[in-house]
Formats: sequence, C-alpha cells, structure tokens
Amino acid sequence: MDPYSIFADIIAGRAPASRVYEDDDVLAFMDIRPLTPGHLLVVPKIPARDLGELDPEIGGKLFKVGQRLAAALRASEVACDGVNFFLADGVTAGQEVFHVHLHVIPRTPGDGFGLRARAQTPPRADLDYLAGSIQGALERGSR
Repeated sequence: MDPYSIFADIIAGRAPASRVYEDDDVLAFMDIRPLTPGHLLVVPKIPARDLGELDPEIGGKLFKVGQRLAAALRASEVACDGVNFFLADGVTAGQEVFHVHLHVIPRTPGDGFGLRARAQTPPRADLDYLAGSIQGALERGSR
C-alpha cells in the first residue's frame, strides 16, 4: 500500500488544513471543496486506503467523532437542520482520495445537496437470496 495521500500531509502538518478536532486516532478538518457550508472530513491518522484496510475500532471512532461534530455543527453558526454522513469506499462509490474519510455534511432546506438514485422494489425472493449470500460471506470471515 502506498501510504501517501494529501491527508497524510495534512495529518503530519505538511499541508494546511482548517482543523476542527484532533485526538490520538483521528483528525477532523474543513473540506476545501464543501458541498454545503461547514462540510467536514474525519480521517484516521493511520493510513487505510479503503474499509478493508481500516481497523474496525478506528472505523467506529470515525463515526463517534462524526456524531459529536454533527451536534457541534447544529450549535455553531452553521446552524444546520440536519447532517448527512457519507463514506465512499472504492472508485465506483465515488472515492477520490485513497485514505478512508468520513464526510460530515451539514444540511439546511434548499441547500442543493442530495442523493440521486432510483429506488427499486425487488421481489422478496431476490432480497432473501442476496441476504443469504451476504450472510454466507460473513460466516466465511469477510470484513
């Protein structure tokens, strides 16, 4: 794994960032290409290109910190009505920087941000089949 990403430089202090939160395991800072005002990124300090490489305890910590940040966004001048968490895992999912990162996106009415997809209604048999396949993968030890 190539441990380099712009996030590695930010974590090490070699690149500028508007830091919001930091502890021994994670760092949160303002996204330089925000989708809405107050858009934050939470990154693990130890490089992990994707969720498969991420220590599950650190992954949990990303979301714990994200939850605290969501409350802070609501209480700050951002004054958002809601918050979306977004984590892209892989190119097809939209990952652009290959260091796991959780987007914490403040939401207000009419902010223009949203997920665009067409929900489907598959037959129960198809859902049951896929559920069995996923359960089998879990039992075989997939992360």
